[in-house]
Amino acid sequence: IAGGCFWGVQAYYDKLKGIDNTFVGYANGNISNPTYQQVKSHEATHSETVKIIYDETIISLEKILEHFLRIIDPYEVNHQGEDYGIQYRTGVYYESEKDKEIIERYFNSIEKEKDFAIEVLRLENFYDAEEYHQKYLYKNPSGYCHVNFSLIKDNERK
Repeated sequence: IAGGCFWGVQAYYDKLKGIDNTFVGYANGNISNPTYQQVKSHEATHSETVKIIYDETIISLEKILEHFLRIIDPYEVNHQGEDYGIQYRTGVYYESEKDKEIIERYFNSIEKEKDFAIEVLRLENFYDAEEYHQKYLYKNPSGYCHVNFSLIKDNERK
C-alpha cells in the first residue's frame, strides 16, 4: 500500500486487528536498493510503500482497502497531506492475480466523482527502507503524519 508518507500509513495499519506486521520501504522503482535520499531527490522513482502482513481470517483485503480509502485522498496525484513528489503517489501493489481481481472489483464497486489516481500494479520490486524509518512514529511520537488515526473504529483496533 502506498499512501503518501509511509510513517503514518504504517502506524495506522499497525493499530488494526488482523495486521500481523508491517514494513516500510520503496516499491516499483527504477534502481535496486535505493536510499531515502535517492527516492527524495527523484533519482529513484519508487513510491514510499508499506508492506502489510495480515491474517485473512481476521481482516480481509477488502477491509484493508476500505481503510486505505479512509486515510488518503484517492484523487490526488503525487500528493498526500503536506507531501508532494512521485514518491508520495498512491498505489496498491499486488503479487497474485487473485488479489488483483479483488482490488479492481473493490475499487470499481465504489461510486466515484472521477477515476481514482491510485496505481493498481503488480509488485515489481520492494526494498526495505532504512531502519530509522521502520516504526518511525513509535520512535518519534511527535513526528509529522498526514493520517488521521481517529478514523479507526474501536472494534477495529488491536
